Amino acid sequence: MQKVKAAVCHEFSAPLVIEDIVLRAPERGEIEVTLDAVAICHSDISFAQGAWGGSLPAVYGHEAAGRVSALGSGITGLNLGDSVVVTLIRACGTCCSCAGGKPTLCDTPYDGDAGPITTADGGRLHQAMATGGFAEKVVVDQNQVVRIDPDVPKDAASLIACGVITGVGAVVNAAGLRAGQDVVVIGAGGVGLNAIQGARIAGARRIVAVDMSEDKLETAKDFGATHGVLGTTDKPWRAAFEALGGRGADAVIVTVGAIPAYDQAPRYLASGGKVVMVGMPHSGAKSSYEPVVLAAVGQGMIGSKMGDVVIQRDIPWMVDLYLQGRLKLDELISGRWSLDQINEAIADTKAGAARRNVIVFDT
Repeated sequence: MQKVKAAVCHEFSAPLVIEDIVLRAPERGEIEVTLDAVAICHSDISFAQGAWGGSLPAVYGHEAAGRVSALGSGITGLNLGDSVVVTLIRACGTCCSCAGGKPTLCDTPYDGDAGPITTADGGRLHQAMATGGFAEKVVVDQNQVVRIDPDVPKDAASLIACGVITGVGAVVNAAGLRAGQDVVVIGAGGVGLNAIQGARIAGARRIVAVDMSEDKLETAKDFGATHGVLGTTDKPWRAAFEALGGRGADAVIVTVGAIPAYDQAPRYLASGGKVVMVGMPHSGAKSSYEPVVLAAVGQGMIGSKMGDVVIQRDIPWMVDLYLQGRLKLDELISGRWSLDQINEAIADTKAGAARRNVIVFDT
């Protein structure tokens, strides 16, 4: 057992509290990672606001990178000191979903209340998203971790753990985009920018970014968007159709959890196209569409969780793309903050202008 500093949520919508928590040693199949960086994802903020319920007190944070600092028994392929990316994708490897190549949909539940962390006095403390990354160290299952090249800066590497694999994977894996096809990405925030560069990497012919901010549309072009459409205009799908030569998109990637975006998404589609649902609205929020229209022209709507990735396959690929200069990571970082500044970093993220804010730890 050891004490580590963490940012703990005791009450939904209240500031996180920096305090000591107790982290147990890794058990069989687990590893301890000393974190160098953890990014702030909008999912962390939504959980901390109570948008999806959950157990309290809790430690959020799931987009992390660091170094292996302890090993449980039965670990193969990882060594002390290895640089790693830590993800929230905890997959058993044997259930129907895992065996079918869909580890992001693993059927084996995980009880975060019975995880490796407790309060300083031994009370229950929820390890949110099987990670609890707003802390100096984490203990996670070995299948949540991928070893990476130590030359990759940890602040950049942390982004791969969620935002990058979610955005790029939504295009490459979920949409199955082929070279020469057209894409609309609704939302040019952190995940949206990764969907845009995923479409560029996949060889999309035209990539239309849709956002409420002119500044974000300009940034989207730096990541590969060929056109930008302001979402505040009347019937923005018409402008997107014009940019796409009058046909519509083969894939529409919705990266924001806004119901109006989901209501409008099918309007951007070409015949035979599909909407890929990535952004997560609050629980209970509902969208509406006309099934007869989708059926008549062979359109579809699919969900994509964490980009449908297989992290042992996709993260090394993305790291290589970064090292080759083909995947932008450093450019995604808006600011670097200490753990003690996490509430300010969250407020800055909620303001809407940040791409990704990253908590960095002294090493």
